[in-house]
Amino acid sequence: MSEIVIRHAEARDAEALRHFYAQPEVYHHLLQLPHPPADLWQDRLKTQPGRRQLVASIEEQVVGNLTLMVEQNPRRGHVASFGIAVSPDFQNRGVSSALMREMINLCDNWLRIERIELTVYVDNAPALAVYRKFGFDIEGTAKRFALRNGEYVDAYFMARLKG
Repeated sequence: MSEIVIRHAEARDAEALRHFYAQPEVYHHLLQLPHPPADLWQDRLKTQPGRRQLVASIEEQVVGNLTLMVEQNPRRGHVASFGIAVSPDFQNRGVSSALMREMINLCDNWLRIERIELTVYVDNAPALAVYRKFGFDIEGTAKRFALRNGEYVDAYFMARLKG
């Protein structure tokens, strides 16, 4: 297998990200809507306070994305949350783990983050396995959290504490 390279996202990645986030296998597990417009990803890749965008690439092809959002409220400056997605053609190849390792490295060693939070649908078993592998624990359940394909789905609130 080719090497997974993790780097900061750049404007040139917008179309690749739009393409794989538009796939039903991806947006089914996220709060994204079908048919994302091109300018949505161009805007998301612009520099924003507290936001870090990572991409995973294999042989120059963007195959994964992790967006880290550091809380801007001074009382929660030790907290970050994130969203992650991997192109369906590259799932189960270590891309999520590579993105998670780099995100945790940034949080633990460079950004003074003590708590990393996430929300995940309760039926997303592959994501739950990755999050548990990296030390995330379920802290609660949100009933009827989001509408997905005409039905409400529950979600877990998970977090990892440094140390």
